[in-house]
Amino acid sequence: MRQARKREILNFIDGLQQAHDEIRQAMEKHEMGSVQTMLAECQEFAVELGNAIENTEGEDCITVSHVEEYCETLFRVFEEIPKACDANKIYKILKKQLLRVENSVKNDIPVRKEIVFFPYKASMWDSLESVYLAAKEDPDCDVYCVPIPYFDLGADRSFSTMHYEGNQYPENIEITDWQTYNLEEREPDIIFIHNPYDEWNNVTSVHPRYYAKNLKKYTDKLVYIPYFILREVEPDNHEEVKEVEHFCAVPAVVYADSVIVQSEKMRRVYIDVMTQTMGDDTRKVWEKKILGLGSPKTDRVLNTKKENVIIPKEWLRVMKKPDGSWKKVVFYNTGVSTLLAYDEKALYKMESVFKNFEKKQDEIALLWRPHPLMKATIQSMRPQLLALYDRLLQEYQEAGWGIYDDTADMDRAIAISDAYYGDASSVLQLYKKTGKPIMTQNVDVLSDGLLSYI
Repeated sequence: MRQARKREILNFIDGLQQAHDEIRQAMEKHEMGSVQTMLAECQEFAVELGNAIENTEGEDCITVSHVEEYCETLFRVFEEIPKACDANKIYKILKKQLLRVENSVKNDIPVRKEIVFFPYKASMWDSLESVYLAAKEDPDCDVYCVPIPYFDLGADRSFSTMHYEGNQYPENIEITDWQTYNLEEREPDIIFIHNPYDEWNNVTSVHPRYYAKNLKKYTDKLVYIPYFILREVEPDNHEEVKEVEHFCAVPAVVYADSVIVQSEKMRRVYIDVMTQTMGDDTRKVWEKKILGLGSPKTDRVLNTKKENVIIPKEWLRVMKKPDGSWKKVVFYNTGVSTLLAYDEKALYKMESVFKNFEKKQDEIALLWRPHPLMKATIQSMRPQLLALYDRLLQEYQEAGWGIYDDTADMDRAIAISDAYYGDASSVLQLYKKTGKPIMTQNVDVLSDGLLSYI
């Protein structure tokens, strides 16, 4: 039985106990007609209670038999009420029987937790996956993964195209359709999310039904785990903290009951930023809710091995030499922050990188993986760049000498690559965990000097 349902039943029993008090008072006033009416009502409520327990726990549940005994006691008292006048005796009899029911509900009915995960982009699922898999192993938990839709935002922040990626998750993840999971009726015990922004995002938005401030209404515990890993900064370095504070002061942190961040050091950063944002008197709130337990993204990337992943045939054609040996594979990552900061220059840098790696295609395979929201960001915030970006994308794909990865599985790209090149994004922070070589790109430099290091 769900904890929320158990609370409802205990509240129901408390209501019956209050009815007993009223029955005693009516007996003391010799209002026997009212007493019989209230006893009959208690009988009806008790039958309803027994049916509710039987529906969830089965007819063999011992609590059901205690409810039946309580009903029989009510009936005997009803029959004897014209002759019985000892209000305290009747009260004690009813109280004793109802107490058996209450204790049985508390001790004989096991509690099952319902846990639901509401991811939106499949490529960000790695921020929740290890938690989901651990929860699935708990025999006392009912666990659901419910991918939710999200929308592109126009320049005026209006909702446009809806996206749903429920068909892009790993085969071992059991998916529940968001249209069949009734959040308002089910009221899950725990909700996990990785979207921090609610209506604050300028590029996309999850369905407003799944904003943190709304989810909070329907659960005992809302847990936020960021979909990104940030560069570790020193909590006492104000300049470094300033660079990441916009990741901390977000709606999900405000509304969640628990926030799980990548490290104890980052926990201190979150606490300081939120205290500064919300006021000194709130520090204890953030100290309690923000936990530096580590990111599930790290679990996923370290557990994904090259020999265990499925590499598409068209990728293998690019990754292997004619003699069957492997080329070096470079993970080329381009992020939205660089694009927004440098505009056309960021795209010209990408064009330069493609030309340089094309020259080395016999020895090096380039795996280009742009940020999943790259095109949506351009459409929403830099529409004048869309034609140039589309041209670069088309030319790169049609040339066929490199790999274009727009799948949901970033960890595969990390596992099969030998080195990282690209923007200083959260992907870089994750890639560091592998111990493989890393080089960040300089948008102002259009040369192939980096190839000598790979």
